[in-house]
Amino acid sequence: MRKVLLALLVVSLFASTAFADEAKKFESKVLNVALDTNQINLYENIPFAQGYWRGSQLYALHMDVLVPGGKDPMPLIVFVTGGGFIMAPKNNWIQQRMRLAQAGYVVASIEYRYAPLSKFPLPLEDCKTAIRWLRAHAGMYNIDVNRVGILGNSAGGYLSAFVGLTNGMKEFDKGDFLEYSSDVLCAADIFGISDLTNIGMDYDEENQKGHASAGATEALWALGTPTFGGKDGGILAHPEEAAYASPITYVEKNAANLVPILMMHGDADTLVSPGQTDLLFQALKAKGATAERYIVKDAAHGGPYWVQEPVMKVMVDFFDQYLKNNSAKTKVYVPEKVVDPE
Repeated sequence: MRKVLLALLVVSLFASTAFADEAKKFESKVLNVALDTNQINLYENIPFAQGYWRGSQLYALHMDVLVPGGKDPMPLIVFVTGGGFIMAPKNNWIQQRMRLAQAGYVVASIEYRYAPLSKFPLPLEDCKTAIRWLRAHAGMYNIDVNRVGILGNSAGGYLSAFVGLTNGMKEFDKGDFLEYSSDVLCAADIFGISDLTNIGMDYDEENQKGHASAGATEALWALGTPTFGGKDGGILAHPEEAAYASPITYVEKNAANLVPILMMHGDADTLVSPGQTDLLFQALKAKGATAERYIVKDAAHGGPYWVQEPVMKVMVDFFDQYLKNNSAKTKVYVPEKVVDPE
C-alpha cells in the first residue's frame, strides 16, 4: 500500500510540474528589419590571364569578385591593390572593397605582374586584360558592361590613373578578349604616383637620392633588371623610359579621351610625396579635364584613415556620380557578345 501511495505522489508531482511549465510562457523579442542592404557573395581566385614571367616561368593571374545581391546588372569597380611595384596582393583593403560592394557595386580585386620579374607596360596590360575579361564574363557576375570604373591605392592608384588616362589607346591592349573594350568611365587614384622621376619630391635630399638609385623599385619597374636585358643607372638616367611609364605623360598625349579622375592623398604620407597626386591634378585641370583632389589630414601611406566613412563616402559619391548617374555625354560600351555561364 505504501508503495502505491508513493507512486501516486510521484506521478502527482510530475503532473503539477508539467502543468506549470505548460502554463508559463516566455516572450521572445521581435525585431522589425527594413531591407536596405543586399547580401554580398565572394568569388575567390578566379583566373583571368596566364603567360610567362620574364619569358620562362609560367604565371596565372587571379581576381576576387564581390557580387551584391540583386536582379539588375550592377556597375563594376575594378580594384587594384598596391605593393611598392614589387607585389600585388589582391586580398588587401577588404574594408574598402566591402564598402563599395555595399553601395551596390560589383568589385573585382585583381593581381598583376610586378618588378623585378616583370616591367612596364606589362602590369598595365594586365589591368586592361582584367577589364576585358570581366566584360566578357559579365553575365556570370551580374555586371553592367556600360558602367565600369577603376580604383587603386599606391601602385594600384598609379595603375588606376594609367587606365583612365589611356582610354582608347590600343597599344596597351594585349592578350585575350581583344574584341572587348578596356575603357572605363572614371578612375580613382588613392595616394598614387604620377611621375616616376620625382616620387620623393617633397622629402629631404637623402630620400630623393634613394629614389634615384638603380635599385629603387621604380627603376626596376620602368627599366627592368640589367641582368635580364634591362637598363642600369636609375630612373633619372633614362628620361624617355621614365616618361613612357609615368601617368602624367598621357594627360597631353591622350587629351581627347580623358575621363574623370578622383585623387586622394594623406598629408602625413612618408612613402609617396603628396605632391605626386597634385602634379596630376594640376595637369588635368589645366587641360579642362574633370578632376577632384582631397588631402586627408594626418593620414599616412595606408592605415586606418583610409577605411573611415568620411573618406569612403568621397569614393562612393564619386563612383555614384560617374557610374550610377552617368550623363548622356559619356561614351558607353556596346559589347559584340557576352560570355554567359553555361
